[in-house]
Amino acid sequence: MDTNLSPDLQRLHDQLDAAERDAHALVAGLTEEQGIWQPEVGSWSIAECLDHIATGNHVYLAAMQEPAARARARGQFRSRPVKPGLIGHLFARSFEPPPAWWSRRKAPRKIRPRAESSLAEAFADLVASQGDFRAFLFAQADLDLTNIRFPNPFVRGIRFSIASGLYVITAHQRRHLWQAWQVRRRVERAG
Repeated sequence: MDTNLSPDLQRLHDQLDAAERDAHALVAGLTEEQGIWQPEVGSWSIAECLDHIATGNHVYLAAMQEPAARARARGQFRSRPVKPGLIGHLFARSFEPPPAWWSRRKAPRKIRPRAESSLAEAFADLVASQGDFRAFLFAQADLDLTNIRFPNPFVRGIRFSIASGLYVITAHQRRHLWQAWQVRRRVERAG
């Protein structure tokens, strides 16, 4: 446990660590060809799942940066645990794996995976995005993340607390790592 984080933020940090360990295990021993293999036309490869996670992390974190900076300038410091609100909690839960039939939706255009992404490149981008997420947690740990709102980068007019956004990011990672593991199992069966 990192002593610079409160227990609530440490749990988020631990979820990042778990996702990163899972991604390492996921790609271990895979060839590039296996990493970019698509089980069906239009379905995502392992590389595309990883690319999607990394891109989603970057887009969400970018949307949170300015509101966090404004809150810091206003002196909006932490006074309670970092928790999503009810709607944010429900939204984050909708990303948990395995996806329910009602929660399956097409990825927003700005975070659709790049078809030309290699497995190595997608994995490196994922690891880098995890580092950015960790840096954000440490840099903003003293702010009132439960009350600071940011515009949802995918749904115009919706604002979430940064706490909700952090929980969405970790659930989103689990969902698409789960999806990538499904592809890996098919790769191994075909193999």
